[in-house]
Amino acid sequence: MEVKTFPAHPGDLEIDHSELRKCLFSGLFEETFEFNGAKRSFYTYLTPGLLYNRPCLVVAPPDGVSALEYLERSPWMALADREKLFLHVMVPQEGGWNLDGSDGDCMNKVYMEIQSRRFYITMQDNIYAAGVGRGAIVAQQAAMKMTSEWSGLATFGEMEEAALLNATVTSEAENTGATELAISAAKVQLPVWMAWGENSGANADVCAYWKAQNDVDPETFACEAADQVWFPRTLCRKSQVNEEKIAQVRVTNRFQGEPDGKLADAVWAFLSQARRHRSFGTKALRNVVDPEPYGAEKHSMEIGGFTRIWYEYVPESVKNSGQPVPLVTVMHGRGGSADTFLDLSGMTRVAEERGFIALFPEAGVYQQRPGGLRNVLLWNGIYKEERVDDGAFILAAIADARSRYSIDPTRIYACGQSSGGMMTASLALRAPELFAAVSPWSAIVNPEFPDPLPESLEPAVPFMFLFGDKDWLCVDRKNGELEYHVAKDIAAYLKNLMKLYHLEEKPLQYVCGEISWFVYRNAKGVPMLTVGSVKDMTHANYPRESWIAYDEFLCRFSKTEDGTLLYMGEPAV
Repeated sequence: MEVKTFPAHPGDLEIDHSELRKCLFSGLFEETFEFNGAKRSFYTYLTPGLLYNRPCLVVAPPDGVSALEYLERSPWMALADREKLFLHVMVPQEGGWNLDGSDGDCMNKVYMEIQSRRFYITMQDNIYAAGVGRGAIVAQQAAMKMTSEWSGLATFGEMEEAALLNATVTSEAENTGATELAISAAKVQLPVWMAWGENSGANADVCAYWKAQNDVDPETFACEAADQVWFPRTLCRKSQVNEEKIAQVRVTNRFQGEPDGKLADAVWAFLSQARRHRSFGTKALRNVVDPEPYGAEKHSMEIGGFTRIWYEYVPESVKNSGQPVPLVTVMHGRGGSADTFLDLSGMTRVAEERGFIALFPEAGVYQQRPGGLRNVLLWNGIYKEERVDDGAFILAAIADARSRYSIDPTRIYACGQSSGGMMTASLALRAPELFAAVSPWSAIVNPEFPDPLPESLEPAVPFMFLFGDKDWLCVDRKNGELEYHVAKDIAAYLKNLMKLYHLEEKPLQYVCGEISWFVYRNAKGVPMLTVGSVKDMTHANYPRESWIAYDEFLCRFSKTEDGTLLYMGEPAV
């Protein structure tokens, strides 16, 4: 197999205008990085036609054979081709895996390396660990130390005492800032499948660890490929809006050697059902939403020389109601995608229960770093020195949906996270006559391309701004302004809204759960600006934000055909 080298200047490559997040490379590549003062490497296999943000599988192979030889005989490349996965295979040092914990740490470093966005774009929410032979112990060490970052674990081989080295150890939490990668490193639930000779000795000890971690029921089940399956206990003391209690423990006994294609397929079918969601406190585990089987319909249009796409979620109750319904446009963050934001936002469930149509558009492109990839997805980015007009695309997508469904023109809203939050604010300024209210999350202005502060905003558009109190983009603990210490550019934006809407200078304040609220009212007592600071959250959003934004803010506002803003049915200004 030919091992390729990534080019020094990936920004020289043309992008595919008909599929903006198509990976610009395919084949097998060697990547190198520094770890503990030494040069380490891993192989990355990119199947042809791969799209950004697809799941990643990181494999620690057996030692005693070269990683390349193992890759050629293993079932993982065929799996990556069929399932369209990013495949990463670690390379043991000469002499094999070191089970003192350092190679487990190295595997966690690979987790971070593959999110560098140098040559392809992955998500920190759907990365899975696997290990074979002694590599199984390395994978166990990595997953136990950084459980909240991995979305699933599969190991094929006998355990040793060293497998439990990190049973009581976690990595340090880390927020890498502008790379948008946050490591919460907490002990949490994790779907696990382990294959070995028998469930005894060190194997049984590792199994017991994961059964306790996942809070499983003692009753044992079986399926075609697993001899023992434990489901999580049904008892749940907390809401599952953000995290679903779904982590099973599966065991295959009488296993020797290496997994064949049939077992690898069964394991992947199990692991790929769950993935992480960035949240407050840690990262939450949830079932994967595959948009089209779930009921979201994919649409596309040609605009500005690019094929632009969006997903549209229309609840069956809405299709059959015959009544005009609200519409909510939901926008993903930088490097994200429309399909994954169905998952991350959870807005489809709000739409289902509250009876509105949800649109999930996908951003245009830009270069995140000088000389880097030109097709990182970002709202209102720049391509070949020209600004991408994403506002025109979103407004056209809304118009398209309105041509096909009975949408209430008085109740059209927008929300979004990070770059999507910036786009949300931009839409409010661009089309204030269209949007009855907006809710930016994790960002409100683009520090690279700031829009001038408006001197007027007619008709008025109410804002609910939500962000984490540890958000590197929003918060400046040392020099931040206002009661919640936001960065100067965000403070200037909020102060301008207060001025335009003649709001009270001192907000009403209260705390509910994880959110500290700051409510700014106008002369009529209408909350035209509401700010929520989420405790212990970095640059993220979580599903409950969608419920809060819609139930506690957006749906309370409407806008008549002449532009009059209403709050709970009464004139707001």
